[in-house]
Amino acid sequence: MPTSAHAVKTAETAAIPGQKHYLTRGTGAYRRASLALFLSGFSTFSLLYCVQPLLPIFSQQFSVSPAESSLSLSLSTGFLAVAIVCAAAVSEGLGRRSLMSISLVGAALLTIATAFAPNWHLLLVIRALQGLVLGGVPAVAMAYLAEEIDPRGLGATMGLYVGGTAFGGMSGRVLTGIFAEYLTWRPALFIIGAIGLAAAIGFIALLPPSRNFVRRPGLDPRFHAKAWLGHLTNPALPFIFAIAFLAMGSFVTIYNYAGFRLLAPPYDLNQTELGLIFTVYLFGIGASSIGGLLGDRIGHFSVLLFGLALTAAGSALTLAASLPAIILGIIVLTTGFFMSHSIASGLVGKLAHGTKGHASSLYMLAYYVGSSLMGSAGGWFFAVEGWAAVVIFTLAMLALAFASACLAQHLARRKA
Repeated sequence: MPTSAHAVKTAETAAIPGQKHYLTRGTGAYRRASLALFLSGFSTFSLLYCVQPLLPIFSQQFSVSPAESSLSLSLSTGFLAVAIVCAAAVSEGLGRRSLMSISLVGAALLTIATAFAPNWHLLLVIRALQGLVLGGVPAVAMAYLAEEIDPRGLGATMGLYVGGTAFGGMSGRVLTGIFAEYLTWRPALFIIGAIGLAAAIGFIALLPPSRNFVRRPGLDPRFHAKAWLGHLTNPALPFIFAIAFLAMGSFVTIYNYAGFRLLAPPYDLNQTELGLIFTVYLFGIGASSIGGLLGDRIGHFSVLLFGLALTAAGSALTLAASLPAIILGIIVLTTGFFMSHSIASGLVGKLAHGTKGHASSLYMLAYYVGSSLMGSAGGWFFAVEGWAAVVIFTLAMLALAFASACLAQHLARRKA
C-alpha cells in the first residue's frame, strides 16, 4: 500500500479499468476501511440527529409548534437528499475519499456553529447548510464499499457501516439529551460537534485510498443523466428505493414525536430520561451486522422481509399505554428498521450495473426525502389525532414497503 502523499493520490485516481483489487477480510487494509467507515457513519448520524431530542425544547424556547420544531431535522435531511444526488456526480471527479473527508469536517464545524445561533431562523439556515455538506458522505460511502470490498463479504461490511450510523444516531440523541439536561442545549450541541470533528479526523487517518475507482475529470451532465436513468429503468432497483423512502419515513416519524408523548403526562419524563431511551439504538447496531451476515448466508430478500415485518410489529407495540411496552416497541422497531436498511443498502450495490455511486445516491435520495417529508407529515397526524394516528400512518407506509420488497424480489429473480 503506497505511503507517500503522491502515491496515495495516484492509487485513488488511477485505477485500471477491468482490474479489481478488493479489500478482503482478515487484511489490515480491510480492518482500517471497516473502522473508518464505521466512524463516518457515527459522525454523520450523530451530527444529523443530535437535534431530535431537543425538539420539545426548541418548541418551548422559540415558541413554535411540534411540526415546526421538526424543521430543524427535516430541513437537514431534505437538503441532504438533494446534495446526495450532486455528491455522486462530484465524487466522480474529486474522488470518494476526498469528498467524504471534506463533508465530515464541514458538518462538524457547522454543528458547533449551531450552538451559537441567536434565533430560530438562523438555526434553521445553519441546519440546512449542514444537510448540504453532509450529502458528500452517505451515498459515497456506500459506493466506496461496493467498489472496494470483496463482494463475498460486502453484506457484513455494509452491516458494520450501518451499525456505525446506528451508533452515531444513538450517541447524538442520548448525549445531547443528557448534556441539555445539565448544561442547556447550546453547550450540548457544541460538544457533539467537537466529537464529530474528532471522528472525522480519525476517518481521514484510517481510510485506505480507492483502488477500483476511476476518476472522471469535469462534469458531464449527459453521463450522469444516463447513469441515473439506467438505474431507474433497472426492474428491481426502483422498488428498493421505495423501501428506503417508506421505511425511513416510518422510523423517523416514530422517533420525532415519541418525545412529545413521553415528556407529557402521564409519563412526565425529563430530558435525560428521554435521551436514555435512545440507547435502544444498540439493538440497531447488532441488527445491522447480524442482518448483513444472515443476508449473505440465507438470502437478502428473506431477511429484508423479516426486518420490515419486525419494524411494523414494533410500531404497533408503541400503542400500548405502559411505558415498558412502549420502550419494547421502540426496541423492536429499531431492530427491524436497521436490519432492513442494512440489507436494502447492500442490495443496491448487488443489483446495480456499473456507476454504483449513482445507484447509491438514488437510494439515499429516497431515504432522506422519506425522512424529511414523512417525518414532518407525522407532526400533522400527531397534532390532529394523537399517537394512534401516528402509528396508523407508519403502518400504512410499512405495508407499502413490504409489498415493494416482494415485487423487487420477484423482478430480481426473473431477471437472474
